[in-house]
Amino acid sequence: MPPLAIAAYSATSALGRGLDAHLAALRAGRGGLTTNDFSSAPLDCFIGRVAGVEDAPLPAQFAPWECRNNRLAWLGLQQDGLSDAVAEAIARHGASRVALVLGTSTASIGASEEAYRRLTDGHFPPDLQRPGIHTPHSLTAFVAEATGIAGPALTISTACSSSAKVFASAERMIRLGLVDAALVGGVDTLCDSVLFGFNALELVSPHACRPFDARRNGISIGEAAAFALLRRADDVPHAPHLVGYGESSDAHHMSTPHPEGRGARIALDDALARAGLDAAQVDYINLHGTATPKNDEVEAGVLAERFPASVRASSTKGFTGHTLGAAGALEAVFTLLALEHAFVPGNLGCENPEPVCADRLALRAEARELDIALSNSFGFGGNNACLAFARAGIA
Repeated sequence: MPPLAIAAYSATSALGRGLDAHLAALRAGRGGLTTNDFSSAPLDCFIGRVAGVEDAPLPAQFAPWECRNNRLAWLGLQQDGLSDAVAEAIARHGASRVALVLGTSTASIGASEEAYRRLTDGHFPPDLQRPGIHTPHSLTAFVAEATGIAGPALTISTACSSSAKVFASAERMIRLGLVDAALVGGVDTLCDSVLFGFNALELVSPHACRPFDARRNGISIGEAAAFALLRRADDVPHAPHLVGYGESSDAHHMSTPHPEGRGARIALDDALARAGLDAAQVDYINLHGTATPKNDEVEAGVLAERFPASVRASSTKGFTGHTLGAAGALEAVFTLLALEHAFVPGNLGCENPEPVCADRLALRAEARELDIALSNSFGFGGNNACLAFARAGIA
């Protein structure tokens, strides 16, 4: 596929707001997980909570969209010149020629939870009688209004692969001439539904998560907003590039990966083929690495089988927690930071790595020149995506 330029990108998570905060935390090996102080009832676990969301209401003109998820989206849009980059793309191409493709697992379901907790005579309280925030499209509809984007607006909700798949959808629209640029990303916020839902599946650890550690026993849930502006490569010289993507759906089980990583392998092969690469050319892989026993076992096997010992790999969920529908975009940002700043993020929380892939895991941050990097996102239901990026000047 013709490469696409990453004209601007940013993230807001438990590590802070904007690229500088994330870069500093990754280099220092400083995680953002804290003991759970969010859920409406006690739950012994760690979470990746974004500081200050409670104190950042939306501007008055966006009051109908007020909720935690859209607050976090707004905070994310204000970082790293992202809003200015979107405005420049709109000015150049026209609002209808810029697409918006966002991934989320829960959208603004936290507001719906609150509405049900506060029912009066079977009705939502007046302040939450705003239908727009009680739909899965709430996030995308809000961001479209907030940015002025008037092109195709899509919400993708495919569990943990949601905001990785947005890159693929945007690439197809640009390549087919439907639009000239696309803002992609993902936003998910903490809420009772995910905390207690994953706990009911016995997937939440009482400890800060330990991806690829032999003692791992579950995930830590986080929240994040991450965005990237995609444009044609000729429009933005000297930018990193999206050079490939792969998607698959093996449908092996609702919440357990295929034991041989069938869907993961298909997505990986698809990404490498689109990029015109073979596995030996990959320098770094941001692994999905949720810290559940089965997920990491399967991904470790694929890593060891498909890539040479020289490749460096890590899961960054030990820093932020699993940010669900936002994980693909957040970890794409981590991958882009690694390419731009010539370093490999460490696999925080892992002290006793899985033997099958131990020689490929970077347990601490490493300085290293990187040309090509992948980002894996493997979701519930066997819905998988893999993104391939190249540093500026390589594609």
